[in-house]
Amino acid sequence: MATLVTEQGVVHYEAYGRGRPVLLLHGWLNSWNVWRSTIEALGRDFRLYALDFFGFGDSSDQANDFSVSNFSTLVTQFMAQLGIQRAPLVGHSMGGTVALTTAIRHPDQIAKVAVVGSPIDGASLSPLLRIAAYPGWQSLARKVPAMFRPVQFGLNLFLRVYSRFLARDARAVCQMLTSDLNKLTVMPFLESIGTLRQTDLRSLVGCLDMPVMGIYGAKDVLVDPGQAQVLKQALPSGQIAWFEDSGHFPMMDEPERFHTTLRDFLADVPGEGNATVHY
Repeated sequence: MATLVTEQGVVHYEAYGRGRPVLLLHGWLNSWNVWRSTIEALGRDFRLYALDFFGFGDSSDQANDFSVSNFSTLVTQFMAQLGIQRAPLVGHSMGGTVALTTAIRHPDQIAKVAVVGSPIDGASLSPLLRIAAYPGWQSLARKVPAMFRPVQFGLNLFLRVYSRFLARDARAVCQMLTSDLNKLTVMPFLESIGTLRQTDLRSLVGCLDMPVMGIYGAKDVLVDPGQAQVLKQALPSGQIAWFEDSGHFPMMDEPERFHTTLRDFLADVPGEGNATVHY
């Protein structure tokens, strides 16, 4: 377990492996733990840094800004403090939106971007997530912070049932999400999803000239998998890997194929793993 101190709080991260640096960015309700198998699979080829955003996992929640925009700022601060001048970003769900935002803002620092089940347009979130993103919840939570306790309890119960729709290994994904959810406080929970819902990168990603890959599961029930097509339309040079048997967590549903696809993309290996997969 490693930490670094920024102007807005303490950031927890895990580092593993040797070689060129790669940053791994988690999604909403998650932490670095979503990348555990990826770290183990790719650590022989790359130096992997999996960080927790402010308010998530074991990172400090003392910051007053838990937005997608500020998470992007955190990424560049993290790179600067560790002396990483340029690196690929790999982001899952919200983390992919953060990765694209960072690449748009700082193209000279980002070598490649891989997004996994990520919204390009926040309107692609499922109805459940759009309800959580309702702006009125934030003002209510500021007045009644204790409201989050029953929300956490209800979500934990909900995950026990709903997790079977999220991944093949329902038990594993339920345990992971429940553990990460229990570490969250109310404002990181609400503000992050609220700003994600408001994000729309469709008119901006076309300016990216670094390699970009979108990995999407056909059975995703949290983010519309049609975002793969949205990414391709906005950035014709982008690569799409379509996972027919995966939901929102292809790294858990089809780990071997997922890690081969990601390794080849990061390593610039020619062949199927680095080619566009049409659907």
